[in-house]
Amino acid sequence: MVLGFIAGLSSEASVMLLVCMFAVCFFEAINGFHDTANAVATVIYTKTLPPVFAVIWSGTWNFLGALLGGIAVAMGIVKLMPINDLMTVSIGENIALVMSILVSAILWNLGTWYLGIPNSSSHTLIGSLLGSGFAFWTVHNGSGPNWGKAADIGMSLLISPLFGFSLAIILMYLLKISVKKKTIFKSPDETKKRPPVWIRAILITTCTLVSYFHGNNDGQKGVGLALVVLMAFLPMQFALDPQLSSSDLAGSVRKIESALLVPTGVPATDAQHISLATTASSVAAQIDTTSRQERKGVYSVRLALQSLHKSLETSVKGGVITGETAKVVKSELKNLTKAYEFSPTWVVAMIALCLGIGTMIGWKRIVVTIGEKIGKSHLTYAQGASAELCAAAVIGVSSASGLPVSTTHVLSSGIAGTMVAQGGISNLQKKTIKSIALAWVLTLPVTMILSGLLFLLFRLFA
Repeated sequence: MVLGFIAGLSSEASVMLLVCMFAVCFFEAINGFHDTANAVATVIYTKTLPPVFAVIWSGTWNFLGALLGGIAVAMGIVKLMPINDLMTVSIGENIALVMSILVSAILWNLGTWYLGIPNSSSHTLIGSLLGSGFAFWTVHNGSGPNWGKAADIGMSLLISPLFGFSLAIILMYLLKISVKKKTIFKSPDETKKRPPVWIRAILITTCTLVSYFHGNNDGQKGVGLALVVLMAFLPMQFALDPQLSSSDLAGSVRKIESALLVPTGVPATDAQHISLATTASSVAAQIDTTSRQERKGVYSVRLALQSLHKSLETSVKGGVITGETAKVVKSELKNLTKAYEFSPTWVVAMIALCLGIGTMIGWKRIVVTIGEKIGKSHLTYAQGASAELCAAAVIGVSSASGLPVSTTHVLSSGIAGTMVAQGGISNLQKKTIKSIALAWVLTLPVTMILSGLLFLLFRLFA
């Protein structure tokens, strides 16, 4: 675990690493109780499950989602930062950077939770990363934030609530047409008792799905944040996966070289194939001759692997590499990616635990907003099930695509969609919608500015 790496750091840096890792855990716990209501609001508000049981149930599935979700979204978070630049500057600068990210993200998340405003932890984290990354770039004139990746993530965050809103409206209309028993369209205040067993089963299922996929997506964001911290403090240990030996890595590169040189059983004559094979041969030789204890050499290997990966991927997509050769290249590229895109199991387990624990506290403020303040009428069973089913689908697809989305905004927009389907646009409470929309609009610029200014401040003490 992290304690095993501290031996290579100064006492001050060791303390700061522990502080930063604790802050990551705290952020993920906040993320848990900030977003818990998105999953449990319907089952609690509709009296399907008692509050204590509901949050424990949701916390368990958040934990499992984070633990089993892979690291595709986590790597998307990591790629926002100029990671290669972090590996070449002083540790004091890196401490200032990660502290600015963490303080900015925690302050905004806590503030919006205290006010009972459903806020996106995704927006908060991404804004903090981009703001501090930009400030880092202005000081060190490195590569800066990955604006291309930021654009992809931004588009995902923008479109996903629209999908949630639209799908929820469609699903509500389908339910109205197909379901004859109108109990499902009543609110708990109208029935004064727990819903029928079949409705409870649906609501528990949708709660479970949202909880699992929230853990799957948001848990990975915490893993990505933890990896940024670890790479900043311990670049040597996280430049290349220590579990992957140099011989195995070089072997994968040589398989690519061989496939390029003899693509169809005869020596290659295509100039682009030969050029890529020559590059692969050079990278393999570099891996063989570089000691894992040599700092500059390890960074050089990392950059060479990333460059080779990009060239090969572009050639496959562009049709330069085709057929069986493309299959071999794609297979070995997965092995190359694992060399510099990895997360220790203990990091994933730690984040999953923090998210699960956070899920079990602090949920009441947001539950009331979700259940009563988005629409003028109280949440019905059909609305809760529709919104959560749509949210689970959108979040699940996004996680599979490696893109972070806002559970808060997807579900809130789903609830709004069901309210529109139930009583038209006039059925929405304008004050709450404005608060949610304002938080959605302000989160990115506020956290970007705040984290950037904090970096400039903290580096004065580095």
